[in-house]
Amino acid sequence: MTTDEYLDVNRTNWDSRAAVHARGYGIEALLADPERLSDVVTFDRPRLGSVDGLDVVHLQCHIGTDTLSLARLGARVTGVDLSGGSLDEARSLAQRAGAAIDYVQSDVYAAPQALDGRQFDLVYTGIGALCWLPSIQRWAQTVAALLRPGGRLFVRDGHPLLLATLAQTVGTEHPDRAQQPWITGPGAPTPALELPYFEQPAPLVWDDEQTYGGTGTVAQPRSMEWNHGLGEIVTAVLDAGLELTSLTEHDSAPWDALPGLMALDPATGEYRLTDRPERLPATFTLTARRP
Repeated sequence: MTTDEYLDVNRTNWDSRAAVHARGYGIEALLADPERLSDVVTFDRPRLGSVDGLDVVHLQCHIGTDTLSLARLGARVTGVDLSGGSLDEARSLAQRAGAAIDYVQSDVYAAPQALDGRQFDLVYTGIGALCWLPSIQRWAQTVAALLRPGGRLFVRDGHPLLLATLAQTVGTEHPDRAQQPWITGPGAPTPALELPYFEQPAPLVWDDEQTYGGTGTVAQPRSMEWNHGLGEIVTAVLDAGLELTSLTEHDSAPWDALPGLMALDPATGEYRLTDRPERLPATFTLTARRP
């Protein structure tokens, strides 16, 4: 894989997703109510704290629903994304909502240069972002470069254990069921660790014509992803000179990550395992501070 191959593949993949997601991200509800926030930012608020009056950069902002929500909480927000198609949708949303949001097209690692060396009070990275990056160490170093002294990092993302998991059907009886009868029996579906948990040099390559955020066919279905273990993420943040201030694991995610095994909670808009959700951390929230 050449240096820029994953960028080209993922850029065109997200360009082709943007219009589909614009029809499925709850945009009309956001426009109908000027105080409404995205479900993701609503979930984040107890750990996010006040962003009123802060300079915030939202990395991998996609079509800008969470970016708009941060602006509605009083932040001065700049959104950064690899995909020009996504930013077209984000700018359209901000214009229709009457929100003053700057958008810059850049891959994550080039963001400090693309933003002319500006630094921010908060780097916000929302759900489903880190898996598109080959090096978590480079990501953390980029975050540190974007933060002014005293600035904060906030990231909530898919838990690497969830991202290593697929739904599988149990084939044989497990002897421990004699003592723990709730263990999944033969013929029933269960989460199974089948994908890499730790960061690998080579990406996982997927060809998916359908996307999670709406109905419609993706014109360029190929994408490249990497998982990063939770310890690797924490270590990268510490190695970049940041101080870890919190790490929380959640049993829910804002998308149906394991179809057939998860159920939607209408009160939160989040999905968790239908059977024994305590088995699987689905997402995590990490916060840190630049001294």
